[in-house]
Amino acid sequence: MGARAIRVGVVGLGRGFTLMLPTFVAERRIKLVAAADPIAAAREQFERDFAAPSFADADAVCERTDVDVVYIASPHQLHAEHARLAFAHGKHVIVEKPMALSLAECTAMIDASRQAGRHLIVGHSHSFDRPIARCRELVESCVFGAVRMITALNFTDFLYRPRRPEELHTASGGGVVFSQGAHQLDIVRMLGGGEVESVRAITGAWDPSRPTEGAYSALLRFRSGAFAHATYSGYGHYDSDELMDGIGELGEPKAADAYGAARRRLAQATLDESASKAARNYGGLQYRPPSMIQPTAWQHFGFLVVCCDRADLRPTATGVAIYADDLRSFDALPRPSYPREEVLQELISALDDDVPPLHDGEWARASLEACLAILESATQNRDVQLVFQCKVPRI
Repeated sequence: MGARAIRVGVVGLGRGFTLMLPTFVAERRIKLVAAADPIAAAREQFERDFAAPSFADADAVCERTDVDVVYIASPHQLHAEHARLAFAHGKHVIVEKPMALSLAECTAMIDASRQAGRHLIVGHSHSFDRPIARCRELVESCVFGAVRMITALNFTDFLYRPRRPEELHTASGGGVVFSQGAHQLDIVRMLGGGEVESVRAITGAWDPSRPTEGAYSALLRFRSGAFAHATYSGYGHYDSDELMDGIGELGEPKAADAYGAARRRLAQATLDESASKAARNYGGLQYRPPSMIQPTAWQHFGFLVVCCDRADLRPTATGVAIYADDLRSFDALPRPSYPREEVLQELISALDDDVPPLHDGEWARASLEACLAILESATQNRDVQLVFQCKVPRI
């Protein structure tokens, strides 16, 4: 495609798009040319901001001849349908995590991308984050020997942010396993080599007013012999950003009064949760345009340690801490130019140079398989064997 603009049509102007908007705006190669969303206020905001048309349904975006890539940020349960629609019209696709709700849907999306001869990229997930990629580069260098053990943990207020009804219903893609495991297990697989052999897990659903999984702890065994322990809690008490130097998930310092804010807002809300969520998102009454200031740090997904033969590696929001046999050092990274630039760099490389995306359909299907295994293991109280796993391509 050379250096011409990549024309993006958006399906879904909700939370995913709201978080990706600074990325799209900052990248000079990207031009937002159309959007679809059922909420009229969001469509009107898009038309004002980008002087581009908007529609109530996805078909109208996918069939446009001035769209090269469809960015799918619709609710989880619609990802597969919207991706197949985009491929049917010959578009490349970026779809938000989780890729879909079942392995069959993932496979159908992969088949559709192949039949169309178009790229499929799944993200944003935090395995795109530059410190994670740098940690993977250090692993690939073999300087510190093989990966033996990974510890990942994240404690947030996820469950108490405003939610649509289906986001509190596991079968519809709700709960922390689909939404947050899609980040954490993607990271763990990236650093552990990709091929998870088995999963043993327990989940927690402890608040009857939020009737879905709010926590999990999983043991993943890799085919290489390495293993990983991944723990997540979204119950809004301890905040593990304390372990990340006070830097929040989006790469900005946490405000001093942030503790308990999600629970307080939920308790004080005058709107139902769906309306409260819409109000904060793009086009809503509480929406504020994103800051275009260069981020101070990289985004992250909690505390992480990768134990190798001759060193432990700890990705942070500013680089990778290295704890070797006889020396402690820090591999600092330059500040990001703009948030989530890694996602669009992967897209641009795929479209310009036909570089196979790292976060393609097969990769994302394998991460979803690990998420589904957490739910299955917790329900059946047994190890779950995985079959759709794939290795990490060299970064």
